[in-house]
Amino acid sequence: MADSSNIDYSSIPLIALNFGFRKELGLYLNPRNNVAADWTTLAEMMGFSYLEIRNYETYDSPTARILEDWQSRCPNATVGKLMSMLEEAERKDVLTDLAPLIENNCIEFLKKRKETSPVQVPEVDSLTQENNDPMGHMPETFDAFICYCQSDIDFVHEMIRQLEQTEYKLKLCVFDRDVLPGTCVWTVTSELIETRCKRMVVVISDDYLDSDECDFQTKFALSLCPGAQKKRLIPVVYKRMQRPFPSILRFLTVCDYTRPSTQSWFWGRLAKALSLP
Repeated sequence: MADSSNIDYSSIPLIALNFGFRKELGLYLNPRNNVAADWTTLAEMMGFSYLEIRNYETYDSPTARILEDWQSRCPNATVGKLMSMLEEAERKDVLTDLAPLIENNCIEFLKKRKETSPVQVPEVDSLTQENNDPMGHMPETFDAFICYCQSDIDFVHEMIRQLEQTEYKLKLCVFDRDVLPGTCVWTVTSELIETRCKRMVVVISDDYLDSDECDFQTKFALSLCPGAQKKRLIPVVYKRMQRPFPSILRFLTVCDYTRPSTQSWFWGRLAKALSLP
C-alpha cells in the first residue's frame, strides 16, 4: 500500500476521487453561502463561464457536475489542483474534514495503477495461443476493445456477427473470448486498452452502471484521452434504460440501437467509426 506521507497529489488525476468523496464534497459546497466560498467559487476557478454556472444551478449536485465537466475538458485536472483551489478559496475546513477520504481514494488509485503497470508484468500473455503470432513477434492488435457486463453478452455476440463476420472484417477484443483464464483482470484489460486496441466500445445498460470492471475500464480509457480528443470511446445503447445515462460519457456521441428509425444505419455507422485511422 502507498505511504500516505509520500503521495504526490499533483500527479494523481481527478478520476481517483470516487462517488463517495464527490457526494461528501457536495454537502459542503452545494448550499449557496454568502460567508464562505461555495461551488460557484470553485467553478469560476475552473474556468467556467457565467452562463455555464447559472445552468449548473439546475442540477441536484452542482459540485459533482462541475468536477465531472472539469475532468472532461481539462487534461491536467488533478487531485492536487482541486486541493489548491479549495485552499485558495479559504475552505481549509473542507480539506481538513475530507482529508481521510482524499487520502484513501488516492491510495486505492495508486494501488490499482501499480497492479496495472506494465513494469510489473513486462509481457502480458493475455490472449489465446491461436490469436498470438506463432513466432512470438508483435502482439495482436484490435480495432476495438468491447467493454460490457455479463448480462449484455448476447448483444456482444451479435456485435461479433455483424462486425467481424461480414464485409467489415473488424477485429474485436472480447474479454471472455480472447483473454486466458487466470490472468489479472486489471493488468490485462489496461494493457489491451492502452496498447493493443485502437478504440473502445462501451455497451451501456442498467447493469453496466453496477459493474466495477466496466467502471474501471471506462475511466482508464478516458484517462488516456481526456475530453475524447482522439475519439477513442464509443458508447453504444442497445436497449431502453430505466436509470440515467452515465454522466461521465454524456459529452460523447452515442450509437443508439433503440431508435427504430436509425436501426438500419446502426452497424454501418459503428463500423465506420471503428475503421477510422
